[in-house]
Amino acid sequence: MSDPTQEPSNSPGEISQWPMLKIVYRTEPDRVAALLPPGIEAASSGQVNLTIYNLPVNNEPEYGILMTVDADFKGVAGEWALGYGISQESAIFISYATNGQPKFPCETEYFRLGDKVSARCSHQRYTFVEFEGHMGAEDPLPADGLERNEWWVKVSRQVGGGKGYDFPPHVVHVKGKYGPGHRVALNGMLTLRESPWDPIASHLPMREQVSAHLWWPEYLSREISLSDPLDPEAFWPHVDNISGSRWPGHNGGPVKE
Repeated sequence: MSDPTQEPSNSPGEISQWPMLKIVYRTEPDRVAALLPPGIEAASSGQVNLTIYNLPVNNEPEYGILMTVDADFKGVAGEWALGYGISQESAIFISYATNGQPKFPCETEYFRLGDKVSARCSHQRYTFVEFEGHMGAEDPLPADGLERNEWWVKVSRQVGGGKGYDFPPHVVHVKGKYGPGHRVALNGMLTLRESPWDPIASHLPMREQVSAHLWWPEYLSREISLSDPLDPEAFWPHVDNISGSRWPGHNGGPVKE
């Protein structure tokens, strides 16, 4: 058995053991609630979770950023996905059409050099997230790992336009189980920048940075299942969004001032 206190290693150029960069910050809970469709309840934490990664998808690297907020559905605590900004165009449309996974195109720079960790995410030439930090001390998760619930929504608007659905909105439940893996705290700073396409700085302004880590997770299981419907009339104001994300938008573009 490998030593859990030892940082995972891999051959040069191998990406399967790249760690996730996990950043958590706190905003105002009412800011979170304003973005959620009726039926998805904002958690009292006001917590925003950013995961920047490089993973092998379709046998090639996928750089990306996952943005979620703490939210509950039917009394189950989890995270509502605002968007997956990814580098692979081929995975965007099929993921959204199949599972409602809110993917959109994004350019991500993410690397570690010595004890320095750097990341930058851009969309439509706007950089909206930056992080610079340095390696700190090991910060292990509990030995039994963790379970994580994530909420997406699958919906199809009526063909030909107009107000209506070919498939009304249903919540998609993503349940993941992870072993503790290996986790190291980072000493660094998250910066949110203004963008009309990814308005995280204006819609979810940072009040406090909670944590930043590099995490080499141990993947145990991941289940994606169709859950209960949302109120289709109440969801209608949320049906227009920016690209595949859940940011407020109109006709597939950013909100016009």
